[in-house]
Amino acid sequence: MGTDQEKTAELPVQREPELRKPAGASSLVEVDLAALSHPGKVRRNNEDHFMAARFDRTMRTLATNLPEGEVPPLYSETVYAMLVADGVGGAAAGEIASRTAIHAIVDLVIETPDWIMKLDEPLAREVLARMERRFQRVREVLVERANADPTLRGMATTMTVACSLGPELLTAHVGDSRAYVFRKGGRLERLTRDQTMAQSLADAGAITQEEVARHPSRHVLTSALATRGAFVQVDLKRSRLEDGDQLLLCSDGLTEMVSDETIARVLAAPGPAAGPCRTLVDLALEAGGKDNVTVVLGRYRIP
Repeated sequence: MGTDQEKTAELPVQREPELRKPAGASSLVEVDLAALSHPGKVRRNNEDHFMAARFDRTMRTLATNLPEGEVPPLYSETVYAMLVADGVGGAAAGEIASRTAIHAIVDLVIETPDWIMKLDEPLAREVLARMERRFQRVREVLVERANADPTLRGMATTMTVACSLGPELLTAHVGDSRAYVFRKGGRLERLTRDQTMAQSLADAGAITQEEVARHPSRHVLTSALATRGAFVQVDLKRSRLEDGDQLLLCSDGLTEMVSDETIARVLAAPGPAAGPCRTLVDLALEAGGKDNVTVVLGRYRIP
């Protein structure tokens, strides 16, 4: 018979390892991406530029003696980014403006030491604030380029950027290039508002929204990344994607020639993204191709 101390002693409890919840859901999103740009039938050079990119934050466990399941063998978060820039300024200046703007914003992103790859409300606001600051810095780069080369003074560019992290979608926009979401149910939703004199007149009630598409000031930009002026009006938006949605970015060379109704009809067609991307450019050319035409399309599969 043991002592009282022996009677009250407790053996250590053997606990099962606590399995961590699966992480990195954004890396499971699949995007069928296609992009195409054409100078059109009137202009001699193409002042449109586009870019699509994928950003990853990844951890791979190489060795551990922790029980299986306590740390993930592979963890990843993924961001998809799409960008369209439509240069203005005459001669080669518009082409240089859009190209320089993309160079500058890519450099700014790469140089950012802390990529935000999780989005709650405060972090989403911070990412949008960073987008706005980057747009302002891009304008400064254009000004510096024009100061170094007086032949480039007056050049400017639109810029529309869309970034998705899982179902979260953030957009930043200056000018009249557009971003749309084509919903799985067949509805085309415009995410951006044209920064043009005609749209400003409609917003003020001077003309109707229907008159904007035919107004002579529909191409006069009220904001752009430009070498003139001291500040850029950046429109920022946070929205959400669902499985089966499509994200479309385009220059006004498409929307001037092809109606929203026709765009929706083309996007409703099944198959790889390259098909409707090509069709949209062809329709703009068939309608006259009066400007450079750029289309970037992503079809999303979100588990």
